[in-house]
Amino acid sequence: MTATLHTLPRKAEPSLAPLMALVADDMNSVNAVILDRMQSRIPLIPALAGHLIAGGGKRMRPMLTLAGAALLGYGGSRHFKLAAAVEFIHTATLLHDDVVDGSDMRRGKKAANIIYGNPATVLVGDFLFSRSFELMVEDGSLKVLRILSNASAVIAEGEVDQLVAQRQVETSEERYLSIINAKTAALFAAACRIAAVVAERGEADELALDAYGRNLGIAFQLADDAIDYDSDASEMGKDQGDDFREGKMTLPVILAYARGTEEERGFWRDAIAGNRNSDADLAQAIALIRKHDAVNATRERARHYAQRAIDAIAGFPASAAKAAMGEAAEFAVARRY
Repeated sequence: MTATLHTLPRKAEPSLAPLMALVADDMNSVNAVILDRMQSRIPLIPALAGHLIAGGGKRMRPMLTLAGAALLGYGGSRHFKLAAAVEFIHTATLLHDDVVDGSDMRRGKKAANIIYGNPATVLVGDFLFSRSFELMVEDGSLKVLRILSNASAVIAEGEVDQLVAQRQVETSEERYLSIINAKTAALFAAACRIAAVVAERGEADELALDAYGRNLGIAFQLADDAIDYDSDASEMGKDQGDDFREGKMTLPVILAYARGTEEERGFWRDAIAGNRNSDADLAQAIALIRKHDAVNATRERARHYAQRAIDAIAGFPASAAKAAMGEAAEFAVARRY
């Protein structure tokens, strides 16, 4: 048996513009929910939450909920609150991540924990998680609640697994893919799958959208891994080499370590252990990653998962939503930020 690949025409520079245009009106409704539900009688909460929510993120996850609904021809409004819930889950995890990682920058400006401190950042993240579950309960679907609550638990497991793997230079590619499947792809998958639930479609459509989101999420994270060693801070919106200095075994490092000489592996053992984290050490790490073509290899793996995402929605009729979702998968790989 041979598999048929359904490849959409590839543009020179794939863009999120078609996806953004597709869901623009619906995103206005989602943004209104976000603005309303991030409010609190404690002024610090909306101030800190707004610092990140209004910080120029791509809003990929809520847009995918809206796009999935459009793909299925859903004409209701339930997905507005659920897309906001998805964004709150994502924002909460980012706030917690910045505290765990000690990040200085997020989306091109100072991370919330640098401005407001770690305790406030963690607690506002908790507030946003709580708001997300309020929105799920208001929707009234136990299936939606199960999908999104499970995704939240899986994300936390992935983050803990990454923490355990941090500074472990022997981390395998297989384990790393398992980590990003949990910490990143789970929410992409859930954001897409709930669109099929609110549209009252069958399990086949749920699974197709889940597969689209999951593979897109893996592609998105692998591209992030490449960007950390292939772009500067002005492009990324964060400091170049953050992953390196934090001792994270992302795929470019895993591949460079596997392909390296014993001398090069000695460098990586010292670096990932935290003993070599100067600018000169970062430059050497980038040189080794380039020597072994590890960034390009990472992007090739990302393209593989992006293609799998495109294939997952191949069975749906041609539409503006399907085309936009296909191009979003290509953008996830090609982007520089």
